[in-house]
Amino acid sequence: MPGLKNATVLVGTGQTPFARHLTEDERTLACRAVLAALDDAGIAPGEVDAVASYTMEDTDEVELAKAVGFGDLTFFARVPYGGGGSCATVALLAAAIATGQASVGVAWRSRKRGSGPRPWSRTDVQLPTPAQWTRPFGLLRPVDEIGLLARRYLHEYGATRDHLFNVALACRNRANQNPAAIMYDRPLTREMYMTSRWISEPLCLYDNCLETDGALACVIVSAERARDCRQRPVYVHAAAQGLPAQHHGMVNYWTDDPLTGPAWTAARQLWKNADFTPQDVDVAQIYDAFTPLVLLSLEGYGFCGRGEGGAFTEGGALETGGRLPLNTAGGGLSEAYVHGFNLITEGVKQLRGTSTAQVPGASTCLVTGGEGVPTSALLLTT
Repeated sequence: MPGLKNATVLVGTGQTPFARHLTEDERTLACRAVLAALDDAGIAPGEVDAVASYTMEDTDEVELAKAVGFGDLTFFARVPYGGGGSCATVALLAAAIATGQASVGVAWRSRKRGSGPRPWSRTDVQLPTPAQWTRPFGLLRPVDEIGLLARRYLHEYGATRDHLFNVALACRNRANQNPAAIMYDRPLTREMYMTSRWISEPLCLYDNCLETDGALACVIVSAERARDCRQRPVYVHAAAQGLPAQHHGMVNYWTDDPLTGPAWTAARQLWKNADFTPQDVDVAQIYDAFTPLVLLSLEGYGFCGRGEGGAFTEGGALETGGRLPLNTAGGGLSEAYVHGFNLITEGVKQLRGTSTAQVPGASTCLVTGGEGVPTSALLLTT
């Protein structure tokens, strides 16, 4: 979106506690997160005239508007594909505000997956196209599908489980600094990782994201309006979505190149509209529902070459002080899994200088949605 560059600002973030079980329902959690984000921005609920969330969000805009007390809504939209849609919610609001369709936008995600039902146990409802060709042969859960891609990646490029551990460890180390994280004060060791139970080989327990209850929200306004807000402005510098020509659903099994996924498509658009390159990114919040997705995304977004994602993680590269500090609140692996929305709010905190694992002087942040599904990404700047 060439006309989007630095035209809008993320001025408020809010979240509920994260837990394996919260007593409040999803709508109540959504309202709490939205009100917290508006309070953070210093904006009254009645000023909100645009909202965006996921097609998988059970709290719709009508319920939220009535419960929170929004004004007249002139823009409302939803983005499909779960974690792939996270950054696109902000992108939609940025486009609406930059083009004059609205003035104050709120994006949110509320989820009770920790205490809610496990959808992957219902095989009778897990047969949409193209899953009808894979579910009967044992690929029942996302971890099974990503496990198959991971096995091919390890085989083709010589990556190892130690490289996957490097991702899990970096996220856990940052969660250990974040009192709001599910895995706060719960260190991870290599022995714990290597001896943990298989979930879907070659992916073990610690290669998988958490199952979490919780909600998050953010507020976006024009750059001009942001001058009157409470917080240090965090600009939406660029945004992009990605759906490759041959892609089908959750994974790339039917494409000519299964290991080049939607991240590559989103990245081309993202960097085309940016004033800087991957080498200029100070900190990254990369979608981590499963550890192999980070390796694929490192390659897709241009931090290293094809097949080099595993080696990129070596030598503490993803830790604070490394080449690319990663998921500095703990990510989906160790903070909370709310379809990637916590990566957006953590990106804002990093550029405000308020993260629990602050990268000194951070002024540029990449936030990505899920790799392996139609995806989206943001470049945030100060």
